[in-house]
Amino acid sequence: MSTTITTEAPARPSKPWYKILYVQVLIAILLGIAVGWLSPEFATNDWIKALGDGFIRLIKMIIAPIIFCTVVSGISHIQDARKVGRVGIKALVYFEVVSSFALILGLIIGNLVQVGHGFAAKPDAAAVASYVKQAEAQKSVDFILNIIPDSVVGALARGDILQVLLFAILFGFALMALGERGHKLRDIIDDTSHAIFGVIAIVMKAAPIGAFGAMAYTIGQFGPTALGNLIGLIAVFYLTAALFVGVVLGLIARIVGFNILKFIVYIKDELLIVLGTSSSESALPQLMEKLERLGCSKPVVGLVVPTGYSFNLDGTNIYMTLATLFIAQALGVDLSFSQQLTILVVAMLTSKGASGVTGAGFITLAATLSVVNPALVPGMAIVFSVDKFMSEVRALTNIIGNGVATVFVSWWEGELDREKLNANLKRGVDPSDLETAVTTG
Repeated sequence: MSTTITTEAPARPSKPWYKILYVQVLIAILLGIAVGWLSPEFATNDWIKALGDGFIRLIKMIIAPIIFCTVVSGISHIQDARKVGRVGIKALVYFEVVSSFALILGLIIGNLVQVGHGFAAKPDAAAVASYVKQAEAQKSVDFILNIIPDSVVGALARGDILQVLLFAILFGFALMALGERGHKLRDIIDDTSHAIFGVIAIVMKAAPIGAFGAMAYTIGQFGPTALGNLIGLIAVFYLTAALFVGVVLGLIARIVGFNILKFIVYIKDELLIVLGTSSSESALPQLMEKLERLGCSKPVVGLVVPTGYSFNLDGTNIYMTLATLFIAQALGVDLSFSQQLTILVVAMLTSKGASGVTGAGFITLAATLSVVNPALVPGMAIVFSVDKFMSEVRALTNIIGNGVATVFVSWWEGELDREKLNANLKRGVDPSDLETAVTTG
C-alpha cells in the first residue's frame, strides 16, 4: 500500500521545471526587475505597461460571474447543515467571528506598519480623476440605492460587484429554500463555477507575461527603490499571517486543549501539497480524512471543512486588508475611517469562495478595491507584480484555519474524541498509514 502513496504524491513535481507556473512567474519577475533596472525607458513604454494592464483586465473580466457562482453555491450548500442541525449554525458563527479577527488584524498591522508610504506611485491622472468624480457625486443614500440593480443582467454586464453580491445572496437563499427541487439547478451552478475556474486556469497561463510587464514597468517607473516597498509588503504579510496563526488560532487551539504547533506538524503533508499548488483545495480529501482520525466526528468534518472553503478564508482576509491599505498608501489616497470599515464589510463578502483556485485572492482584491474606492483600482498592477509570493501563504493560512475550525466545532458540539486527539498529535500520522486505513476501512 505504501508504494501506492509514494508513486502518487510525487506525481506533480515530475513535471519539467520550466512548465511549472511558479517557476515561470519567478523567472518573469526576475527578468522584469532586470529590464526595469537596466532599461527604464524601454520598460516604461506603452506596450510593456500593456502586458500588466492586459492581464488585470483579463482578471476583471471574470470577477462578476465567479463571485455570483461561488456565493450562490456556498449558500445553497448550507442546506446540508439542516441535517446536522445546530452544527451548521455554530460553524457559520465561528467562521464569521474568526474571519473578522483576520480582517481587523490585517487592518491594524496595515495602519501601524505603513510600508506603502514613499512608493510615490502616480497612476493615470485622468482615470483616477474620473473615479474620484464618480465617488464624490454619489451621496450615502445613492450608495445604498445603487446596491439594488436595475436589472441582474445589467449588473453582471457592468461588473458591479455589490449589485452582483446582493442578487447572489438572495438567489442562494432562495435556492437553499427549494430543497430537493433546487439540487439540479445547484449542480448546474456548481458546474458553471468549475467551468469559470477553468477559464481562470487558462488566464493564469498568461501570469508570467503579466508579471513581467507589471514588474518591469514598476521598476522602470519608480526605480529599484520600489523593491523595498514590495519586499516590505511581503514581509509584513508573512509576519501578520504567522501572528494570526500563532496568536488567534493558537488561542482557539488552547481553548480546545491542543497545541497549534503540533497540529501544524500533524497536517504537514497537506501543507506541502498546498505550498506546491497555491490552492488549499488541493489537499481537501487528505485533510478531511486526517481530521476524522484526529477525533472529529464524520458529520462535523463533512459539513465544516467544505463550507469553510467558502466561508472561512483567514489568509485571504488578511491579504485583502493589508493589500488595500498598501495600495492606498502607495497612491497617496487617504482612506477615511468609514472607508476602512467598508473594507471589513466588503472583504468579508468578496472573499467567500476564493480558496479553491490559484490567484483568486487577487480577483477578490480587485472586487474590494472597486467598491471601497475606485481610485485604488489602477494600483492593482503594483501588488500583482509580487502577488504570487503571497498566494502560498494565503492558501496555507486558509487550510490551517479550516482545520482548527473543524476541531473547534467538534469540541463545541461535544463530538471530539479527546483520546484520539492527544494520541495522534503526539505521534502524527504517516501518509502510508493513512492510505492503508482508508483502503481497509
